[in-house]
Amino acid sequence: MASILITGASRGIGLATSLSLGRAGHQVFATMRNPDQSTALGSSAEAESLPVTIAAMDVDSDTSVRDVIGGIVAEHGPLDALVNNAGIERRGAVEELALAEFRAVMETNYFGAIRCMQAVLPGMRNRGSGCIVNVTSVAGRISSSPLGPYAASKFALEAISEAAAQEVKPFGIRVAIVQPGIIDTDMARAITTESDASIYPQNRRMAGLFTASLATPTGPDLVATTIREIIEGHSDQLRYPVGPDAQPFLDWRAAMTDEQWIDWWATDDDSWYAAVQQDFGLDARKGN
Repeated sequence: MASILITGASRGIGLATSLSLGRAGHQVFATMRNPDQSTALGSSAEAESLPVTIAAMDVDSDTSVRDVIGGIVAEHGPLDALVNNAGIERRGAVEELALAEFRAVMETNYFGAIRCMQAVLPGMRNRGSGCIVNVTSVAGRISSSPLGPYAASKFALEAISEAAAQEVKPFGIRVAIVQPGIIDTDMARAITTESDASIYPQNRRMAGLFTASLATPTGPDLVATTIREIIEGHSDQLRYPVGPDAQPFLDWRAAMTDEQWIDWWATDDDSWYAAVQQDFGLDARKGN
């Protein structure tokens, strides 16, 4: 059984992955910023007597990541796998969103993952084995307003993951990118609510699209199962779209030129809603 560290384990995909791996018998170190405020994982792990240890770690902090991962390795031995799942969502038009929000989402979603990779890679390299799973999103390949800030962080994580995979493969380390579609998490539910009033219609449209999609939700357990299969397997596959809409979304974007994609998002409301209805069978207007 593997020794696995997971970030962002307080809820959603991270919580589901911690439970899935623990139930499979792996030693799980589930990290989150505020364990005292997120008791669901601890309660489930205790009730099922799972090998899950919860630790407070802030991926935005060099010191926190270094000290927590160093402490785990010193006390429990080397880590076999890292799941970089911690992430936050920020949305808004480029003109309207405060610069601090762009920085915040990059700090957690991109730099946080790099901090954790840098903390575990020396040990994995010295042992000649290891697995790193970076959870991005279909938004790591598709940029749509008002999710530009979030997509930018996930594009960046996809890029650095691809580069890292090239670097570490000769040392027996695998890197995998998991790309969930619209998964029923608190983060996705938040997008169903329009943020502050905007002069740009894409905010309203995206809220409607997420609302319509989540009417028939896909739970985070599906993503957790994929992550467990990656860690337990031996595949060198880099990218794993997850969810019934993930590959269709990616294919949809790939079928358009850049100019067609921009024109489609810039079109009038009636044309945009009609296209979503036609291509995906989702009534995004009703979602509003």
